Amino acid sequence: MAKNGRTTPPKVAESEKITINLGFVDLGHVDLLVQEGFYSNRTDFIRTAIRNQIDRHGDVVRQAVARKSVDLGLRHYTRLDLEAARDAGQMLDIRVLGLCSIAADVTPELARAAIATVSVLGALHASPAVKAAIADRTA
Repeated sequence: MAKNGRTTPPKVAESEKITINLGFVDLGHVDLLVQEGFYSNRTDFIRTAIRNQIDRHGDVVRQAVARKSVDLGLRHYTRLDLEAARDAGQMLDIRVLGLCSIAADVTPELARAAIATVSVLGALHASPAVKAAIADRTA
């Protein structure tokens, strides 16, 4: 248990696998840059390109995060967090840019009782049963 009385979130993968389709010419350009030593592999090139675009649009991202009241980074919800919201008669509006995780011991019934809406730009890690229970509340 952490110092603040909350449980620490479980270890999660630090990345999410995605698949993209590239045209042959674009792929050839990527492979050429890898071959010439600018990047160690295709993944390195793609990560760098994505980070450059995020940096390029940094002001817009910061303004949108502030405007939408989004938690940036990692946000973990424990069973105790959800029970406290439910017991207080409140429902959570979860908004995360990054990774949102819901503890494995959260039941579908508790999730439905405590979560009003879920909007995650990135990844949501929760049990399949909890994801199914809040599917109609997920944007």
